[in-house]
Amino acid sequence: MDLLRFATAGSVDDGKSTLIGRLLYETRQIFDDQLASVEQTSRDRGFDYVNLALLTDGLRAEREQGITIDVAYRYFSTPHRSFIIADTPGHPQYTRNMVTGCSTADLALVLVDARNGLLEQSRRHALIASLLRVRHLVVCVNKMDLVGFAEPAFDQVREAFTEFAARLEFTDVTFIPMSALQGDNVTVRSARMPWYRGPTLLWHLENVYVGSDRNLIDPRFPVQYVIRPMMDAAHDYRGLAGQVAAGVFRPGDDVVVLPGGQRSRIAGIDLAGCPATEAYPPESVALRLEDPIDVGRGDMLCRPNNAATVGQDIEAMICWFGDRPMAPQGMYAIKHTTRSARAQVRTLRYRLDVNTLSRDEGAGHLAVNEMGRIALRTTTPLCYDEYRRNRITGSFILIDEATNGTVGAGMILGATLD
Repeated sequence: MDLLRFATAGSVDDGKSTLIGRLLYETRQIFDDQLASVEQTSRDRGFDYVNLALLTDGLRAEREQGITIDVAYRYFSTPHRSFIIADTPGHPQYTRNMVTGCSTADLALVLVDARNGLLEQSRRHALIASLLRVRHLVVCVNKMDLVGFAEPAFDQVREAFTEFAARLEFTDVTFIPMSALQGDNVTVRSARMPWYRGPTLLWHLENVYVGSDRNLIDPRFPVQYVIRPMMDAAHDYRGLAGQVAAGVFRPGDDVVVLPGGQRSRIAGIDLAGCPATEAYPPESVALRLEDPIDVGRGDMLCRPNNAATVGQDIEAMICWFGDRPMAPQGMYAIKHTTRSARAQVRTLRYRLDVNTLSRDEGAGHLAVNEMGRIALRTTTPLCYDEYRRNRITGSFILIDEATNGTVGAGMILGATLD
């Protein structure tokens, strides 16, 4: 069954968790005891309605404060498609959590309170989704019940967001007026907004086409592990295990192993222990080569006439996660696909204001939740593509070696020229 990953975004109290709870409830993905617990908690807190946001706000602090703090992943399916939801925080303090949730999303839902219009945090989240190459955006104009389901309130948000989104890189932007609390236009078309002739949210999620977003042109296979069974019957078996990051691999294809440059040909492909005629993303397979060449974890298989870039000097956009600021000349561990190395931040080119898109070229560091462009030099060569071309081979994380904590998430722009 087709799978769609999507993330919610927007300002605090725009109704993200309530919308996800409504989707789960309307598609009958909630167990009776879960619903009973939410109903009891809603009564205990004095609500005269069932607070479906409690289905996703699972942390005690989230329920006490009424905000989302961590990314909550939820799963549901319909006869048409399966879904993985990343319910991300709206507070600026947790922007790094929002980046994490959007990093693997095919589509982003940006919720806007119809009473307040387009706020700074909604713009911030839309920009981050664009930088993370989320191609499809749905702007959910929520809480229409609090403005009398009036069309002018919806039109005002649509016009303001359309003007802002003209500077961003989305394949398509869809606007849907709704009330997540009461269910209008979530799974069933609302009779209280006859002026709206577009799809419901669920119909759009079931039918949005994301197949063309995958890169099937540039074959990329980061090697994760070399399989060498110890059984006598398979003593000569040698499979390169990993997940296909892009492109299509077939038996008989010529391949080059980066960064070493050795060449061979694919002798066979094994998928779940059975021979396969091809492998494509995001399948996890084992590739067998005709020649016994030296290949290990961190290497990458490509086609000889379509290889990834190999280099140690890299330009990247980075979102800083660490509580301690990022400063130039800092040394960090870097994790890129299956390859690990160390990296030095040579230069901070500029800090990006995610609200105005302006660049502060005089910035000396990046604080938590800030984004900027940096130049890196790694201790060993990386095999990479530009992030805009491949989100897997174009992304990396930086790790503080003292604490082993992830302090930054980067998107590769290309090779450093100076």
